Amino acid sequence: MIDGHMHLEYGDLSKEYVLQFVESAVKNGMDEIQILDHTHRFKEFRPVYEGVRKASPYQEEWLNNKEMKFHSTLDEYCALIKEIKAMDLPIKVSFGLEVCYVPEYEETIREILKPYHFDFLVGAIHSIDGKLYDMKWSEEILWNKYPVDEIYKRYYECVFSLVKSDLFTQLAHPDTIKMFGHYPTYDLQPTYDELAELLNEHHMKAENNVGCYYRYHTPDIGLSDQLLQTFKKHHVQMITASDAHHPEDVGRNIADVWEKNNEVKIIFTFLIYFLS
Repeated sequence: MIDGHMHLEYGDLSKEYVLQFVESAVKNGMDEIQILDHTHRFKEFRPVYEGVRKASPYQEEWLNNKEMKFHSTLDEYCALIKEIKAMDLPIKVSFGLEVCYVPEYEETIREILKPYHFDFLVGAIHSIDGKLYDMKWSEEILWNKYPVDEIYKRYYECVFSLVKSDLFTQLAHPDTIKMFGHYPTYDLQPTYDELAELLNEHHMKAENNVGCYYRYHTPDIGLSDQLLQTFKKHHVQMITASDAHHPEDVGRNIADVWEKNNEVKIIFTFLIYFLS
């Protein structure tokens, strides 16, 4: 049982705070956890967000929140990682980053990451040409201004660029663009097939991430059934993820999506046992 995506965002970069996540993971039956943070926490990544800053006054105000944005350094994070890895912990704990991928800043991201080695790197698309699609103001600056079909097409263009960059080991919440209930009028199946093929070609895992389910009340627990079945058909590697932003959410709904990820294997194993 793995929880492959949780954030230290609302706490200090401290051993004590990390151990709260470990304790919650053990309590909730996890065998392994992957801890990360958004790159907007780290001073080194400030240049990557300039397009987001300029796209809307709402976003400029959001990025100017000094308690949450650009207040730590990657060296401080790496020092914490070294401290935790020296401990004898009851479960496996890995560390990485959730990198906000912006195609026009790909080389900047590559240069920032070059001196560092993390256990994993999660790539995420959070903005469409500078406009964040998942914030309280997103309806005003994005969804009410542009056709939904165009937003979806541009979103998956960015996702494809992310995968092709070969910067990342893991794709964050592949269909979180659906979180406010906007869906395109065209069939997404060809897009999903292309994404699955790209993930395999570039040796990346896809998250079955439940964060939108319990934080924003989307109808899907994790991936949509269509995208999940597409990943299964193409044998894409998947990892379950809570997207926990607080220790108490570690492992939330992981058993549910694990069961969905593995239901074909479970049925097959049952049939073999029954027929034998």
